[in-house]
Amino acid sequence: MDLPLIWAILIAGAVMLYVVLDGMDLGIGILTGFAKNDEERNLMTASIEPVWDGNETWLVLGGGGLMAAFPLAYAILMPAFYLPVLFMLAALIFRGVAFEFRHKAVRARTRFFWNNAFFIGSLVAALSQGLILGGFIQGVDVEGRSFAGGTFDWLTPFSLLVAVSVAVGYVLLGACWLVLKTEGEAQRRARRRGLLALIGVAVCFAAVSLATLSIDPRVTARWGFSMSSIEPEKLLPLSPIPLAGMILVVLAGRDLMRKNKAPDWRPYLFAVGVFLSGYLGLAISLFPYLVPFEIDLWQAAARDNALALMLAGGGIMLPVILIYTGYVYSLFWGKVDPDEAYHD
Repeated sequence: MDLPLIWAILIAGAVMLYVVLDGMDLGIGILTGFAKNDEERNLMTASIEPVWDGNETWLVLGGGGLMAAFPLAYAILMPAFYLPVLFMLAALIFRGVAFEFRHKAVRARTRFFWNNAFFIGSLVAALSQGLILGGFIQGVDVEGRSFAGGTFDWLTPFSLLVAVSVAVGYVLLGACWLVLKTEGEAQRRARRRGLLALIGVAVCFAAVSLATLSIDPRVTARWGFSMSSIEPEKLLPLSPIPLAGMILVVLAGRDLMRKNKAPDWRPYLFAVGVFLSGYLGLAISLFPYLVPFEIDLWQAAARDNALALMLAGGGIMLPVILIYTGYVYSLFWGKVDPDEAYHD
């Protein structure tokens, strides 16, 4: 049994679940900064109130799993991304406080402060995650078994592009969730914002994909595609992944424009599919490295006996968390009632 590979898949799955679930409520947090009024802002936050806190569970599982299962990778990556990780955690804490306090603010000035705190915290958390992802993709300097780079190596034009892309993608998820959870004028505005975000995602999807190919020759060799040559025997088997992403963008656009009588849940499903296609493309580009392009998952893994013991515990807890998450989402699946949303 290849325990390092199993744990890599589990951690990758936890990260993907975090992206599509907490990415959605971060996107709604960003959208609250563009709400028409307090009533619409309250409706937005009410749509995520039962689930937003639990969504962050997957971030803990992803980070904790990396530390426990791949301690070498964790020891190298954390010093490389101390600042963006600090920004992300501070923003998540700040937005969590703001989420609760904005409903308790009595004075207009205080309410204005906490509303903007929730918006800014959501935006900074999304951008920080994008900076971490961009810095991870471009790789870090390693000497021996330690990080040997500088404090700001993660801050590059490529990481900034990825940061903007992640934030725009989260806005798309948030807008599609609002299409699912709202009706009437609020839903129409969500559709318009979702279409704008979808256009941004399509542009960012193409830009990041091309930029990733220029990061390292091993990435272009994996895909069989470069600016000067194409290797069909490598490119064709992998081409369904980006092709699926493009098709899903078109389908999501049709649903958001109401070109058909699609159910309200389908735009969100298509948006998740777009993220999944990009995630699979990234995995293909970087596998098997956990520290691109220095340390692979087998070099970074803990001992097999430790991995086996943790897998026994994870085999019990992960299904419980999945079942509970599914239950909560099914329990609060319907439309948000504006009369039951918080009113200031």
